[in-house]
Amino acid sequence: MSKSLKIFVPAIGGTILMLGSAYGFAEWSAKKMEFAALQDRIAQVEAHEAKTRLKIETQSQNTAKLAEKITAVREEARAKLVSVPVLLIEPVRDDNAPLNLGRAAHVAEVSAWDIDILPDGRGLPEGKGDVWTGEEVFADRCASCHGDFAEGVDNWPALAGGLDTLGDKDPVKTVGSYWPYLSTVWDYVNRSMPFGEAQTLTPDEVYAITAYILYSNDLVGDDFELSHENFSSFEMHNKNGFVIDDRVDVEYAKWRTEPCMTNCKENVEITMRASVLDVTPKEEMNSANEATETSVVDAGSDVSSELDLVMIAQGKKAFKKCASCHQVGSGAKNRSGPQLNGIVGRTIGDVDGFSYSSVFKTAANEGRVWSHQSLSDFLAKPRDFMKGTKMAFAGLRKEADIKALIAYLETIDAN
Repeated sequence: MSKSLKIFVPAIGGTILMLGSAYGFAEWSAKKMEFAALQDRIAQVEAHEAKTRLKIETQSQNTAKLAEKITAVREEARAKLVSVPVLLIEPVRDDNAPLNLGRAAHVAEVSAWDIDILPDGRGLPEGKGDVWTGEEVFADRCASCHGDFAEGVDNWPALAGGLDTLGDKDPVKTVGSYWPYLSTVWDYVNRSMPFGEAQTLTPDEVYAITAYILYSNDLVGDDFELSHENFSSFEMHNKNGFVIDDRVDVEYAKWRTEPCMTNCKENVEITMRASVLDVTPKEEMNSANEATETSVVDAGSDVSSELDLVMIAQGKKAFKKCASCHQVGSGAKNRSGPQLNGIVGRTIGDVDGFSYSSVFKTAANEGRVWSHQSLSDFLAKPRDFMKGTKMAFAGLRKEADIKALIAYLETIDAN
C-alpha cells in the first residue's frame, strides 16, 4: 500500500464520523423541540379543562340558587292563598255549561285586570306625588301630546281650562271643567298612559301627574301633594254636574206604547225649508200644492239674519276638517297650511312667512284672488282646481258645506 493511500483512508473515515455525529445532533434537537411543543399543547388543554370545570360548577351553583328562589316564591304564594276559597284557587269545570266551554277565572287572572279605582279611593295603591314633581314627569311623558300646561297640542285633547263653559254653545270639556271624579283621572292615567307605553308609570308618578293636572286647572296650589291618604277628600269642580240615568223608570214606559193612529191630519205641508242644512226633500211643482224651493214664510230681514247665523254655525262646524292644518282668529299662525284670516278677497298664495308650492306662487304672480267662486271650486276638488298642490285634503262633497264654510270664513277679518 502506497504512502498516499495510507493517509487518505483515515481522513475519509474521520469525515464520515463527523457528518454522522452532526446529523444525529440535528435530529435530536428537532425531537426535543417537538416534545416541548407537545408539552405546551398539553398544558393549554389542561388549562381549558380547568376553566370548563369551573364554569360548570358556577352554573350548577346558580341553578341551585334559582331553584331555591322558585321554591320560596311558591311557598309564599301558597301561604297567601290559604285563606282563599278552594273554588277560586282551583276552578271547578262545569260539565253542564253550554258546549262545555270555559271555566271560572283564577284569582291571579282576576287581579291582573282588577286595577280600577273607585270614587271613594278604593283600589288605590299607596303613594304620593306633589305638583312640581308632576310638572317634571308631565313634561317628560305627557307634554308632547297635551302641551306643557295641559293645553293640548294639535288634535290631542286639552286637559286644562274651560271652567264654567259647560252652559255655553261650545263648551270646553276638560278634566277641570267636566270630569266629576278624581278617581277617573288617576285610573285613566295609570291604565292607559303614556300613549304607546301604557302602565309604565309608577304609582308615585301617577299621583304626581294627577296633582299637576289639578294645578293646571287652578284647582289646587303649587304646594299641593296628592296621596292615597287625602285622595278621597278631594272634590272635582263638576261633581254635581251629572244626574242618574233614570230613563228606564221614567221614559221607557212612555216610548214603548202602541202608537196613536187616530185623528191624524189629512195633509202635511212644508211651511219652511232648512235649505242651509240640506235636510228638506225637494218637491215638484203641481197644481194641487204650489210648494216651491224657497221658504213660504217671509218675515223680512230677521229671518234672513237668522238663516245667515245658522249657515255660519254650519261653516264653523265644517272648518273642523281644516283645523288640523290651518288656524283662524286672533293670533292665528301658519302651520302645515297658511293661516286663513281674511281669505275671502285675498290674493292667492300671499301670506307672509309661509312656504307655498310653485303652483300657488304662480297664482300669486298672476294676481289671482280667492273669490267666492274660486274658493268654492277649490274646496270641492283642490287638486283639480290647483293642479300640483301639495295639500292632501280631498275636498268637501256637499255644496251646502262649501257655502257654509265660505260664509264662516267671511266673518274672520284679516287683522
